[in-house]
Amino acid sequence: MARHPKHLEREITRLKQNILALGAEVEEALQNAVISLTNRQTALAMRVIDGDYKIDEREVEVEEECLKILALYQPVANDLRLIVAILKINQDLERIADLAVNVAERSVYLAARERIEMPYDFSQMAEKVQNMLKGSLDAFINADTMLAREICNADDEVDHLNREMYVRVEEAIRSNPDRLNCLIHILSVSRYLERIADHATNISEDVIYLVEGEIIRHKIKIPHD
Repeated sequence: MARHPKHLEREITRLKQNILALGAEVEEALQNAVISLTNRQTALAMRVIDGDYKIDEREVEVEEECLKILALYQPVANDLRLIVAILKINQDLERIADLAVNVAERSVYLAARERIEMPYDFSQMAEKVQNMLKGSLDAFINADTMLAREICNADDEVDHLNREMYVRVEEAIRSNPDRLNCLIHILSVSRYLERIADHATNISEDVIYLVEGEIIRHKIKIPHD
C-alpha cells in the first residue's frame, strides 16, 4: 500500500530540521574549540570533548531517519537526491565534530604548558575554516550553488595556509628545539583545520549535486577521506 505523499513531505521537513540542528551543534563545537585554543580556556575545551557524544547520537539519529524514509517511501528524483545528500552531509558533520574535539584536546595540552607564540597567523586560518563551514550550511539551506562553489574555491586558500604553517613550524623547531612537543601540537591543529575545510568542501559539493544533479567532486579537487 503506497504511503501518502504528504507523509513523505513531513518526514523530509523533519529530516532537514534535524540535519540543520546537527550543523548548528557542530559549528558551536568548532567555534568553542578555536576559542579554547586561542584563549587557553581548558574548561571550554573540555566542554567540546565531553559534548561530542551528543553529536554522535544525533548523527546516528539522522542516518536512521534517512534509511527509514528510503525503506518506507522509496523516494525518487529530487527527494532521493536530497536523502542521499543529507546522508553524506551527516557524515561530514560528524567528522568535523571529531576534528573539533582533536583541536580541543591539543588546547588542553598547550594550556597546561608555558605559552608559546603561534609561528603563523592561526586566527586567520581558523576564521576562514569557520566561515567555510557556515557557508556550506548556508548554501544547503538556500540551495545556493554559487555560494557552494565559492566555498570549494576557498579550500585552496586554507591548503596554502596549512603549507605555510608547516614551513613556519619547521623554522620554529630549529630555533626552539626545546619546544618541539608544543610546536608539533600546533602543527596538528593546522592539519585538523585543513581537514575541516575539506569536509566543508565536501558539503558544498553535495549541495551542487543536490541542486544540479552533477557530481563535481573530482572536477574541483580530490578531497581527503
